[in-house]
Amino acid sequence: MSTALIEARQVTKVLSGIVPVTLVRDINLAIMPQEFIAITGPSGSGKSSLLYLVGLLDLTTSGDVLIDGRSTTMMTEKERARVRLTRLGFVFQFHFLLPEFTITENVALPMRGLGRLSPRAITTRATEFVDSFRLGVHLHKTPDQLSGGQRQRVAVARALANDPPVIFADEPTGSLDSAATTQVFGILRDLVTLHGKTVVAVTHDLSLASQMRRRVHVVDGRVVKDEWLAEPATMA
Repeated sequence: MSTALIEARQVTKVLSGIVPVTLVRDINLAIMPQEFIAITGPSGSGKSSLLYLVGLLDLTTSGDVLIDGRSTTMMTEKERARVRLTRLGFVFQFHFLLPEFTITENVALPMRGLGRLSPRAITTRATEFVDSFRLGVHLHKTPDQLSGGQRQRVAVARALANDPPVIFADEPTGSLDSAATTQVFGILRDLVTLHGKTVVAVTHDLSLASQMRRRVHVVDGRVVKDEWLAEPATMA
């Protein structure tokens, strides 16, 4: 049996204040290799909060998140940052590309942060990534010179730069038109089916969720349904 890549154990997140707000409560969730998971739920349900917690972008109030079987609760922030750089990639609704950098330089950032490759090797690898996403003619352009769909493809390339096994995506198609949505979603699907990645995506689009292999539905900060789709729908 495969070991979970990521496991949430009784994870709770509470925002302190005069009136504390519970974002997620007592969530147990195991994310396995090569899964294609949709996290769905109404606005304000806690689905993005859950993604940030299991992706180590936020800290739990109680409970634990395990990465490759290792507890992250007692890790230092430096240790968690290292785990994010090596094991996790992130794609957001608004790409968060640095506007003053070219798209190649944006893709190179995670590799520079990890520091495993020489500057020349980083540039070569970043260039190859950009080209593999059919953006080779735009190597030296800045994000503002690209379409929304192209910018999101750059964001996916950046998420893959250090070859992490898990990609988290928070509404990755939420700001795209239908054609770009189809293209970006196809890329995420291919990461699973062709490249053996695990992709976990928050989405409000149930038509996209229906094309994924597993759906985790969150309401009021709790997982109320966790189902596997034997025959995911296909895009029209």
